Amino acid sequence: LTGVLDDCLCDIESIDDFNTFKIFPKIQKLQERDYFRYYKVNLKRPCPFWADDGHCSIKDCHVEPCPESKIPVGIKAGSSNKYSKVANNSKELEDCEQANKLGAVNSTLSNQSKEAFIDWARYDDSQDHFCELDDERSPDAQYVDLLLNPERYTGYKGPSAWRVWNSIYEENCFKPRSVYRPLNPLAPSRGGDDGESFYTWLEGLCLEKRVFYKLISGLHASINMHLCANYLLEETWGKPRWGPNVKEFTRRFDPVETKGEGPRRLKNLYFLYLIELRALSKVAPYFERAVVDLYTGNGHEDAESKALLLDIFRDTKSFHMHFDEKSMFAGDKKGAKSLKEEFRLHFKNISRIMDCVGCDKCRLWGKLQTQGLGTALKILFSEKEIQSLPENSPSKGFQLTRQEIVALVNAFGRLSTSIKELQNFKVLLQQTR
Repeated sequence: LTGVLDDCLCDIESIDDFNTFKIFPKIQKLQERDYFRYYKVNLKRPCPFWADDGHCSIKDCHVEPCPESKIPVGIKAGSSNKYSKVANNSKELEDCEQANKLGAVNSTLSNQSKEAFIDWARYDDSQDHFCELDDERSPDAQYVDLLLNPERYTGYKGPSAWRVWNSIYEENCFKPRSVYRPLNPLAPSRGGDDGESFYTWLEGLCLEKRVFYKLISGLHASINMHLCANYLLEETWGKPRWGPNVKEFTRRFDPVETKGEGPRRLKNLYFLYLIELRALSKVAPYFERAVVDLYTGNGHEDAESKALLLDIFRDTKSFHMHFDEKSMFAGDKKGAKSLKEEFRLHFKNISRIMDCVGCDKCRLWGKLQTQGLGTALKILFSEKEIQSLPENSPSKGFQLTRQEIVALVNAFGRLSTSIKELQNFKVLLQQTR
């Protein structure tokens, strides 16, 4: 897999080097910090599109939530002590897998900004959202320790998993009736169609609709990469062993086994990486302000986390071959606005489909990665609002909840891991030849 990507001026080798030597080590460290390690999610929301056909009963599908009783009082949603020093220094902070440093639930603001936070909380920015956000106040929403619930192959497959991806591709990717080949790359092609007519049609689409398909395909490829890299290889004496599965990787990405689809999928993974990289560089001014604090109650850790995040932002800005989102929705104002809204609603629908995933662990990571991408899109289409942010107070024009920030960083971390794992598979394939 080499050369220049379509729809951007970037080559794969440059991304590989940049990711391996600059981004991957730092994003790994950042994901281990308490602010980014805990994600509040509702895994019990019913599927809005079809009757639920039951949850995966495989033990590896299970997600172990952080018990509510062990969450520090200082970070509970709705707690009157959310910002008080006493609550953030109590004995309870030592519980729940070192959750002692975990921060305020809905904000990136320190306790000095609580008056501003009240105004901020009143602002309804649902028009900017590309995702269906979980209600963090719901009794079904729980904190999950992402480090204790890693994304990997759980054994969840078959009709239920198929239906989720089929629904995403077939009902949400701007497909005209004249195209008979299923958009789902896992679907068997009909008749003698080798897929080339499909890609001829795809290239004929406007940039925005082409980008939309590539984002979904890239997300699918990235998730498949994680499953291949963290596969249940064997279980001895009741202890599972996880690791890379070359055979599974070949089945999903080899040009021969996939009739040429595999390399296209991987190129879309790189394309998605560039989109989220661009969003990180664009959102930097939001976090560079002194008023924004990755608040966990531990001043020393908070300062270190913010310094590491800003360091990553500097790296993202230093990469010179970004995707240029200015070329999107650039037609006549009325048509562009209508297309952008259609784009947003299609993506929002995909975030709702994630509530139909039968495996809890797959649902957790599916929701997190779609929310991360949705947050990236929100950032890319809010450039003016980000540039006009006030230095010392929250803005009503643009804001991110803690849930969105955690999803954004972890979703990009997953893409960075996918590209790193691809390098590992290249080495493993050479060794098996």
